[in-house]
Amino acid sequence: MFLLPRHKEILDIARSQGKVLVEELASRFEITPQTIRKDLNELCEKKLLNRIHGGAVFPSGTENMQYEQRRQIAAHEKDSIGRAAAALIPDNASLFVNIGTTTEAVGQALLDHGHLMIITNNINVANKLRIYPQFEVVIAGGVVRGTDGGIVGEAAVDFIRQFKVDFAVIGASAIDDDGALLDFDFREVKVAQAIIANARHVILVSDSTKFERTAPVRIAHISQVHTFVTDECLPDSIRKLCRENDVQLIETAKKA
Repeated sequence: MFLLPRHKEILDIARSQGKVLVEELASRFEITPQTIRKDLNELCEKKLLNRIHGGAVFPSGTENMQYEQRRQIAAHEKDSIGRAAAALIPDNASLFVNIGTTTEAVGQALLDHGHLMIITNNINVANKLRIYPQFEVVIAGGVVRGTDGGIVGEAAVDFIRQFKVDFAVIGASAIDDDGALLDFDFREVKVAQAIIANARHVILVSDSTKFERTAPVRIAHISQVHTFVTDECLPDSIRKLCRENDVQLIETAKKA
């Protein structure tokens, strides 16, 4: 693909900083904002950047994947993770289940359980489990995110804080080598933080592709969870953090 030298430099800046702004680029290259807007539009047409108000973002580092696409990534691994996490939850327990395709896999695996009280801000989980008489499903109020059916915002946070449950099942969009659990939406992060704070045992479920991704908003640190269920824990740094902080590490690929 042929790119002008200026376009290559714009891409390098976007790759390193996550985004570029029209006014800053115009000043840097000493050209008009109109010319920069034309540059960004051309790069977006080539799907090298994504347009935002006032500039553009580099897709791989800043854009969350479409929910249905995410559901298909590591689908077999997510099913195995879901079954392993569900096996940790006894009948007659109360639990939070938050937003995510892997947490939905846990919800699917709970179908053979006895009585459970399930509090969730995930419409997909609530809709799947509501028809089963052995489950009492409680759904948070708040803003419904159209992309994935997640309920976010301060109303959802306040709702979650009313409960103290036995277990929480949480996911993350990315896991950093230093143990940071990361996501894209600060509103979702606030709900996840309330879930962690109000559960006696926190189960993190995440497939190994999350070690390869990044996201800008910090949910928590892996030391704040009690059990981490994944298909394979690739970074030695995460394995070490689990040992040092008494986090039970369950790798489903090793059980296969």
